[in-house]
Amino acid sequence: MPEATQPGKPDTGLIRGVFRDDLRQYKVRASSPDAPDSFQVITGEREDIVLIISGLNSGDLKATWGPFWRSHKPNWKIWVEESAFRVFYNGSNRVPGPAGPNAMGQTQLESASVSWRFCDG
Repeated sequence: MPEATQPGKPDTGLIRGVFRDDLRQYKVRASSPDAPDSFQVITGEREDIVLIISGLNSGDLKATWGPFWRSHKPNWKIWVEESAFRVFYNGSNRVPGPAGPNAMGQTQLESASVSWRFCDG
C-alpha cells in the first residue's frame, strides 16, 4: 500500500475535493497524484468507501459501490457519480444535492447541466 494511503497517514495530493448532501460530506480521493486510473468517494471519520470509479485512463469506466451504498435509490447514485466526476476533474461540485422539485417543478437532477458518463457496474 502506498505511504499516502496507509491508515493514519495524510492523503497529501490525493484528495481532489468534497461535496455534500443533506446528511454527509463526501471526499473524492484519486488513486495516485499523477495520471490516476481510479478514484474513490469516501465518507465519515472511518472513511467508509461509498463508490470506486475505475478505468479512467482506458475509458472502460466501472462503478463499484460499497456494501452499504449498493441498495440506495438510482437517482441518488446518479447524483453521487456526477458529483464525484465534477469534483475529481474540477475540484468542486457546483450542482446542489438531490432534493425536491425547484420553482420550475424540475428536480435538481433534471435541471442540472448534464455531462453523461456511463459506468459498467
